[in-house]
Amino acid sequence: MLKKAKLYKRAMDLILASLFVLVFSPVYIITMLIIFLQDRGSPFYSQERVGLNNTHFMFYKFRSMVINADEILFNDPKLYKQARSGEHKIKDDPRITKFGKFIRKYSIYEFPQMFNVLKGDMSFVGPRALRPDEYKMYASKSKNNARNLRHLTSVKPGITGHWQVNGRSNVDFDNRIKMDCYYADHTSLLFDIKIIIKTPIAVIKGDGAY
Repeated sequence: MLKKAKLYKRAMDLILASLFVLVFSPVYIITMLIIFLQDRGSPFYSQERVGLNNTHFMFYKFRSMVINADEILFNDPKLYKQARSGEHKIKDDPRITKFGKFIRKYSIYEFPQMFNVLKGDMSFVGPRALRPDEYKMYASKSKNNARNLRHLTSVKPGITGHWQVNGRSNVDFDNRIKMDCYYADHTSLLFDIKIIIKTPIAVIKGDGAY
């Protein structure tokens, strides 16, 4: 039964991701052009993330920051501390471009993750994919944390999920993990469908997105 449920979920992932890329192909093209024209840099940004069973993969996004974002981060101790605190995203991050703020607010910068879904690294619905440093930092705090993370990575990370439709960046890191563990405990096609239905509303409202 479990194997059949996974097959259904994978089939849904492939159908939804393929349709999404097809329907929003003009948005992909326009976004790529705008990002390239603003500074002649790559429209895409990739970053290592933790996936199913603690395996690592490259996570794709549209680039929402200036080209030298990492250099700025490492040369600004206060900004670096905020970025690595694990509590929230930086609300007024100076590295984000004007267009970057727009594509973040409406989650357009996450559209390339559809290719992660097609590859099988991610699912359409699931826990938020953690950076390796976030994973290590949280796991090192307690045995309970490490156990929660193992449980969280027992399912594929998702583009949208229980946390994303219930507060996004307004939810602190600890509660985000709890919400993602709740999803891992209650994962089902029905739960996925409920989250998918809520996602457009969360995106349009833009609450907690920065």
